[in-house]
Amino acid sequence: MFPSCPCLFLYPGCTLYVELIPGSSFGFCFALLKAAAPKSIPEAGRELAELVERLVDIVRSLQKQRQLPESGPENKLNVLGMAFSGGVDHSLISPKLATSNTAEDKMRDILHDLEDIRRKLQENFTGKEPPKEQRQVKLPEGLSSSSCPQTYQSVLASRFVQWAVSPTFDPRSLPVSLELSEDRRKVTVTPVPQIYVWSHTRFTICQVLCSQAFSSGQQYWEVDTQQCSHWAIGVASWGMSRNKMLGRTRDSWCVEWKGTSQLSMWHMAKETVLGSEKPRVVGTWLDLERGKLAFYSVANQEKLLGECPVSASSPLHPAFWLYGVLPGNSLTIRQVKV
Repeated sequence: MFPSCPCLFLYPGCTLYVELIPGSSFGFCFALLKAAAPKSIPEAGRELAELVERLVDIVRSLQKQRQLPESGPENKLNVLGMAFSGGVDHSLISPKLATSNTAEDKMRDILHDLEDIRRKLQENFTGKEPPKEQRQVKLPEGLSSSSCPQTYQSVLASRFVQWAVSPTFDPRSLPVSLELSEDRRKVTVTPVPQIYVWSHTRFTICQVLCSQAFSSGQQYWEVDTQQCSHWAIGVASWGMSRNKMLGRTRDSWCVEWKGTSQLSMWHMAKETVLGSEKPRVVGTWLDLERGKLAFYSVANQEKLLGECPVSASSPLHPAFWLYGVLPGNSLTIRQVKV
């Protein structure tokens, strides 16, 4: 666990308070406490961008120090020593941080959040392009860059916004084991069967389609998977068999989390293992102009999970499967962040 490390940075025009809070998902809390002189918004934005740039360097330095072998008192982390110029020593000596996976994960989350703030400040106030390493999407092992067009490698989830759609679940396809929220963007496994009017369009398993169908162009949507132990996310035609799982038919494709530390893609009952890390938010990119379907992990840092060709003689609907044995399992279609 990280200790609480408050510090004041004196900077022309403002005082910046930074504190590393144990258990905080964002790690750093920022607050502008005092403005010494009025500044224009662009000028203040540029100064904030410079501050965040320095904070990113500090966190990276902390990560490197954590990797050094212990060597006595000199190995203690000098967290923010002389980080900013002006002759004022703001250094803080903090206890050694535990080398647990949780601590490492929090450090990475802090760095991701800072880099995202830096990128947005640079784009809006300094006119700088984000660094190349931030604009590229990391490919998982086993997938070569040649298998994915440049479009997929260089576009961040936030830049998919021009193709973003916000589909809604279609109640006509809903089985009795699932129920929808009022806005039809959340589907949940129910503890008891629901009473719905019978229809041949309803699935007999815990599966549901969206009302929207796509036959051309490019579309992108995101799904929050954090409240679901087992799930599948993909696309399917409306004519898909109502008793078959996603990815097991000719007209359906999906990425599936089995709940056993295995992430896979499925099509025509053929499985392609992608990895062992569960994505908390899945971005789906459907490019019918090129005949491509790609899945991204977009909770913190955009990462390509896998992609596959798609071809269908009829329009494709966003499609979802949930593990029906556990009541409360749910998937939520969320708004794409700009």
